[in-house]
Amino acid sequence: MWKAYARGMAAAMNGGGVVVPAGLLRAYRGVGLTDTEMLLILQLMTYRQVEGVDFPTPEQLAERLGILPKAAHQLLSRLMKEGLLAIDEEIDPVSGMQYERYNWSGFLIRSAEWLADEARQSFEVDRELRQRPSTADGFGGGGGAGSSGGMAGEWPQSDLFSVFEQEFGRPLSPMECETISAWVDQDRYPDELIRFALKEAVFAGKLHFRYIDRILIEWSRNRVTNTDEAKAHTNKFRGGRGS
Repeated sequence: MWKAYARGMAAAMNGGGVVVPAGLLRAYRGVGLTDTEMLLILQLMTYRQVEGVDFPTPEQLAERLGILPKAAHQLLSRLMKEGLLAIDEEIDPVSGMQYERYNWSGFLIRSAEWLADEARQSFEVDRELRQRPSTADGFGGGGGAGSSGGMAGEWPQSDLFSVFEQEFGRPLSPMECETISAWVDQDRYPDELIRFALKEAVFAGKLHFRYIDRILIEWSRNRVTNTDEAKAHTNKFRGGRGS
């Protein structure tokens, strides 16, 4: 009996759910939310869209999140302080009674701004990759702005973290290490392509992780999977300028 009930519930969950814009899932960390804070907002959406509850209590949210009510209250307070969440006072048109509801439009606006900035940076990286001379013709000759010299001969013998520390001239932060790990484990960028993107950033004189990430995303959008394809992709635009 209970197995059949579980199968029915699974089928129901598969057939419907909470509507969450994909952009929010891409942007929430960029606008400063933790995983727990994002899950809290998802629970607020669930309460409204599925259960018709506009103003769940901190106790109700805490039970869903598996945290103490005090912690839920602190999360709500921080989101409201940051302007990502607000409480609106509404009047029921039928009963005339006043009631409260959570408003997360601040989070939506902040996410949209972050996504727009991401798109702008992607455009700028794409434009720069098309306009400036590439390192694709070889890394050893002449060097470029920010080049440390001799990179091509040294890098293959080092792991990615050591390569980045060598080029940045300092130990990497935990967040930077996490970014490199995400490129490898989540995005599945080949090791050689990450190194190549780092070299592009070095020669462009823009040695920061956001720029390198934009390069990798641009290549991924154009189905570039290895160094040879990256060189060909860049040379295509160089050839298009008649250089």
